[in-house]
Amino acid sequence: MLTAPSVVGNGKFCNPLSKETIELKKLVFEHIVKGTQKTKMGHKMAGVLCMRVLGDVLFFVVFGCSNGHLMCSGCFTHLLADARIRDETATCPNCRVEISRSLATRNLAVEKAVSELPADCQFCSQKYPRNSLERHEAELCEERPVRCQYHVLGCGWRGPHHEVNNHEKECQHPQHTGEQVFGYLKTQAEKEDELVVTSQQIFQVLSFEKITFNDLQLKPYRTDEFIHKLFYETSRFSALGYQWVIKARLNDNQKDPHLTCNRYMTYQLIVKTKPSSPFVVHFMMLKGPFGDMKVDPHINQHEFTESCMESSFYALPLPDSAECNKLLAARTIDFRLMLGMVSK
Repeated sequence: MLTAPSVVGNGKFCNPLSKETIELKKLVFEHIVKGTQKTKMGHKMAGVLCMRVLGDVLFFVVFGCSNGHLMCSGCFTHLLADARIRDETATCPNCRVEISRSLATRNLAVEKAVSELPADCQFCSQKYPRNSLERHEAELCEERPVRCQYHVLGCGWRGPHHEVNNHEKECQHPQHTGEQVFGYLKTQAEKEDELVVTSQQIFQVLSFEKITFNDLQLKPYRTDEFIHKLFYETSRFSALGYQWVIKARLNDNQKDPHLTCNRYMTYQLIVKTKPSSPFVVHFMMLKGPFGDMKVDPHINQHEFTESCMESSFYALPLPDSAECNKLLAARTIDFRLMLGMVSK
């Protein structure tokens, strides 16, 4: 049976829509409605799971105070570190209840919900679940920045992944002469030499006749000044026939370190036994078996005499301020100290 054509406003006839077209438009409309509802739900969930500390959506590891207020592990660590610096009790920024490693609890349900929330890729601006976003940005995104494969020859090109093949076909660096790339290769070799020197220093200390390892703990203390300053110190320990102490301080005793985000630690080695004759000690702080401090190995040395029983302060080679906050948030800082001395 044929359907009669309908009349539109200008008096012209138009053919009616077929059933297939109507069904197709209905499916498209339902898909749009569902997508809109899903987006709205994502925004609502993001608002519910927004932290008080940064005003941003929580990250994967989520802690909660005793009243249920949420914060990510980074903010939680930062709050504990700030409280340590100010010699105060850490509190929840929302309800001011006390928080600590033992009082706060991880919220696994929220962590699972957060991992499924959509987030924008920083390169292509498309939305992906947070649990797959890192892999997308690192391996799959066509807009992710990559280097030319001839960067080892000095090519400084850096651009989106989908353009790298075209660039490499036109790159001129493979045709450069040895003289043209020599300067860049020389700079790279110098950087490698620095790493080799550090390794050689460590191997040299390991070959000393007198060498010892001590697993120690830095504990927090306060100075007796009007404005108490935070410092760390180990208990006395025996090594190489002497009594020693390690002392550490924050930001070289900078005023109000809790007001800065750039945090670092320095440490010194102190001999407590008066030396009868001068001697040189090589020492290095390492990650110990009872701690998880991320520190790059670096050898320091100092000559101890009767009039100079304290070494200079050396930077604790931590990767960033976040790692420093992690150490400050802990009750103690566990590490391993390597000492080496050459017999005279």
